[in-house]
Amino acid sequence: EPFCSIITNYFIGGIKMERHVLSVLVRNSSGVLTRVSGLFARRGFNIDSLTVGRTENPEISRMTITLNGNEDVLEQFTKQLNKLEDVLRVLKLKSDNSVYRELVLIKVKADAEQRAAVNEVVKIFRSKIIDVSPETLTIELTGDESKISALIKLLEEYEIKELVRTGVCALERGANDITDYCEIFN
Repeated sequence: EPFCSIITNYFIGGIKMERHVLSVLVRNSSGVLTRVSGLFARRGFNIDSLTVGRTENPEISRMTITLNGNEDVLEQFTKQLNKLEDVLRVLKLKSDNSVYRELVLIKVKADAEQRAAVNEVVKIFRSKIIDVSPETLTIELTGDESKISALIKLLEEYEIKELVRTGVCALERGANDITDYCEIFN
């Protein structure tokens, strides 16, 4: 399956590897993304996904970083992140206490005969057709990783021409926010 992969837990050499989602507040300054991604490269960490955007405060950006590794890898990476001058806060988001979402755009081959069938799949997933051409449909879906992967799997039979995913965006559930854990905001 070329477009689908959900790996949350696996073992390498008897060591349990898990998916971790970090929410990282950084100063919204030139080069901060380069410094964070360079940290990954220098230490040999592999990023599963990385999303970045401004927060409600234009001087601060939030990075949502998804990586796979054991607890030691996570601890080492978190310590390295905290050493960076532009990093204000690192918070590990727990799946049972957080909301994860991702956006996917999928361009699928769909001539006049296939459009009705593709449209039925789109409706089932509550996704949207956002562009139409004589040979293709472009579909937008926001959801968790399993929902997006399920849609991709169903659309593969119509020939996926192009696909792009944003990576995970995540927030902690409830009234707490990342600044509650950080003395620089209090």
